[in-house]
Amino acid sequence: MPYLNIAEVESAVTALATSYPGLTELVTLPEASVEGRTSHALRITTDPQARKDCVLMIGGVHAREWGSCEILVHLAADLLEAHQGGTGLAYGGCHYTADQVQVLLHRLDLVLFPLVNPDGRLHSQTVDPMWRKNRNPAYGGASRDPACVGVDINRNYDFLFDFATAFAPTATPQVSASPCDPQVYAGPSAFSEPETRNVRALLDRYPGTRWLVDVHSYSEDMLYNWGDDENQSADPSMNFRNPAYDHTRGLPGDVTYAEYIEKTDADSAVLLAEHFCQAVAGVRGRTYKPESGFHLYPTSGTSDDYAFARHFVNPDRGKVLGFTVEWGTSFHPPWAEMERIVLDVDAGLVGFCLATA
Repeated sequence: MPYLNIAEVESAVTALATSYPGLTELVTLPEASVEGRTSHALRITTDPQARKDCVLMIGGVHAREWGSCEILVHLAADLLEAHQGGTGLAYGGCHYTADQVQVLLHRLDLVLFPLVNPDGRLHSQTVDPMWRKNRNPAYGGASRDPACVGVDINRNYDFLFDFATAFAPTATPQVSASPCDPQVYAGPSAFSEPETRNVRALLDRYPGTRWLVDVHSYSEDMLYNWGDDENQSADPSMNFRNPAYDHTRGLPGDVTYAEYIEKTDADSAVLLAEHFCQAVAGVRGRTYKPESGFHLYPTSGTSDDYAFARHFVNPDRGKVLGFTVEWGTSFHPPWAEMERIVLDVDAGLVGFCLATA
């Protein structure tokens, strides 16, 4: 089986909803993509009326990271088939019992959005394999440079979006204000893109969401909050909302700034990331590293940090710990290897969900 094209991803999601009507809800995202495509997410729930904690998983954000969609589609199919059949799950050397599958889905709701950026994926699969952004042509002016199309969806969320103000002058956050940056253009404003607004809509629609996992490639990591600076739990005033710390963020090893996170949240994030990595290792021995997003590189405007930041900005919103999977060691591994990566990551995600208890 080769990588799925965008029509196949959509048909897989809708087919699962049709095949398991008592366990799923097909969710139509409120906004079409820039090129007019409608996207769907899949809610897996044993009781649509119950107020259960929810794990939101998204993929296909960066167009060239083809396997992320397949990881989430296969995870949904595995869990639904195992739950309905009363069986366990086997991922290489990592096994989950039938009881664990039942407990997982009776205790949690899962919302899976496998393809956030359909326009970009189509362009990557048919024109430019290394394309990363969406396909919004609105901000490049009269330039005919093909790089001047698109926004990096995972820099377009409302978290320290004004990075020039937020970060120290010598910091090197991986983000750009130039529409012609071929990789990390953040867009003209937070949530300027329909794709990011669709993810926000899912967080709003399911207020029981307590964990967000954004599936990316590559580097074999499981990242947790925060991405703008190193973590600290001693000084609550040292936080992303405090303008007194503008122009100081993003420097490793300094004492001027570190991003506040409650110790219980920091401990929970580390523990969940470790459970994910341990489950991955159980499949065939791949070693994924749990670390904060900042230790990969400093960023702003990312999904995981936005999800966690929401409850600081508005205490009426539930707390959502944010995570980013970085699977594999290349964007387009041969399909035979991608099949193995799917097993690795799906085992990790099941382990992650079980560990949320």
